[in-house]
Amino acid sequence: MAVTTRSAPDQPALSDDDKVGGDDDVDEGNAVLLLSFGGPEGPDDVLPFLENVTRGRGIPRQRLTAVAAHYQHFGGVSPINEQNRLLRKAIEDEMSSRGRPLPVYWGNRNWEPYVEDVVARMAADGVNRAVAFATSAYSSASGCRQYHEDLARARQATGPTAPAIEKLPHFFGHPGFVTANADALRAALARLPPGLAEQARIVATAHSIPISMARAAGPEGGLYEQQLRATARAVVDAVHPGRRVDLVWQSRSGPPEVPWLEPDINAHLSRLADQGIPAVILCPIGFVSDHIEVLWDLDNEARETARGHGLIFERAATAGTHPAFVAMIGDLIVQRLAGRPRRLGTSCPSTCCLAA
Repeated sequence: MAVTTRSAPDQPALSDDDKVGGDDDVDEGNAVLLLSFGGPEGPDDVLPFLENVTRGRGIPRQRLTAVAAHYQHFGGVSPINEQNRLLRKAIEDEMSSRGRPLPVYWGNRNWEPYVEDVVARMAADGVNRAVAFATSAYSSASGCRQYHEDLARARQATGPTAPAIEKLPHFFGHPGFVTANADALRAALARLPPGLAEQARIVATAHSIPISMARAAGPEGGLYEQQLRATARAVVDAVHPGRRVDLVWQSRSGPPEVPWLEPDINAHLSRLADQGIPAVILCPIGFVSDHIEVLWDLDNEARETARGHGLIFERAATAGTHPAFVAMIGDLIVQRLAGRPRRLGTSCPSTCCLAA
């Protein structure tokens, strides 16, 4: 499903599970906020969660029901939640290993723990400054702009005691992110039957978004496709310099008359089979963890498409909690708390990623 902003209707109580690190760990009032999309924690949560995600977009009920079936396939529990818990703990361990222990909070846009509640908790805990790491590597209104809006809304709801929160920059080209994806690609190539690794087509995937969003004006406008192509090239070059890589799109939603980025992964797999390609490796570089849109859209739907066309199929893992990826997050946190320039010259001001 595509991302959209909502406000939390109620303010549910937070448990200590929403924060890693005790109150004594605060380093001069600093903290880290892990920002993510959110997902249902049980079967009864699925439709309310999807209603949150699509609120105001006029998505037909039958479309929500169809997507709900994807979540129910996994027991109604989104894998993203446990993956964020693991990433949050990994960030805390990384900061502690650097001699800089910090409390690490976790807040979501579309489900508990809502970012509004978490920012209020941070204020109550005495946090006066934080950096926010969003689980989205690229420039787009949904993957960046809305996280700025989430933070602004949460700080406004908290009031004058709200901590200052700076969203960390996009990290699509960071060596740590590239290394994590390159290692996953190597592992996927090694899983292919003997003799197929050199013949397999490498296909990078990312979430499709409306073309108007992908090419929106503004300081970061039009970069979504460029950043993904650059990252795909860097990942493949780290394993096989110069080898071909295709970039395709997945997880499209919304009215069919609205143009979205193409080609779709399933259509592309059909074309590869028609060209006589014997095997394919999918690299979901557009995502940082194996959540529902990776497990369902790739491991189920795309795998079935490949099987139906006689293609040997492998899927590389996402960055997850790969040590290089976690170390990258640690670098970004330390650099920003120290006031040093952002890596790669990629800034993330409050004016970035404006919608068309």
